[in-house]
Amino acid sequence: MRLIGLTGGIATGKSTVARLLAGRGAALVDADLLAREVVSPGSPALAEIAAVFGPAVLTAAGELDRAALGAVVFADPAQRHRLEAITHPRIGALMGERIAAALGSAAPLVVADIPLLFEGGRGKLVEGVLLVDAPEEVQLRRLMLRDGIDEAAARARIAAQMPLAEKRRRATWVIDNAGSPQSTAGQVADWWERWVHPV
Repeated sequence: MRLIGLTGGIATGKSTVARLLAGRGAALVDADLLAREVVSPGSPALAEIAAVFGPAVLTAAGELDRAALGAVVFADPAQRHRLEAITHPRIGALMGERIAAALGSAAPLVVADIPLLFEGGRGKLVEGVLLVDAPEEVQLRRLMLRDGIDEAAARARIAAQMPLAEKRRRATWVIDNAGSPQSTAGQVADWWERWVHPV
């Protein structure tokens, strides 16, 4: 096995698992980083976003104001779909290039880290999907703390994604990230030994 997808719900701790996998030598291709790259200042995607959503989603320096854009798209599914139509094709193309390069490297595993992997229909592009899971109350607490938002806003962001129960049904493997960091690290170590470096 060389290529897997890594996904989770918002604030389930996917980045933690990604770091643990990278620490074991996996090559990470992170969709969130690519999403930032495609909307960098001067990019065609950023110009299109400004044209569609207006100058209020840009900072004074001409960069994307993620908080302002998030407030718009998480409150209105139609607006979120408009944004995705601009960014997702560009992110997908860039991800394909980076995955191809990583598969040509000596890394024992290539991890496509994609928050909306199932929502975007990308599950069939990888050999298996590792889901990072946590109960909704844990997601809510982490999301409110991380983003400084209230419970209603946090619930809206969670509701914008496919339910975790459905992701669990579709996933090949599940890491439970509701407990301690040591518990999560132990699960990742066990998974790696079984699937990447089986004895």
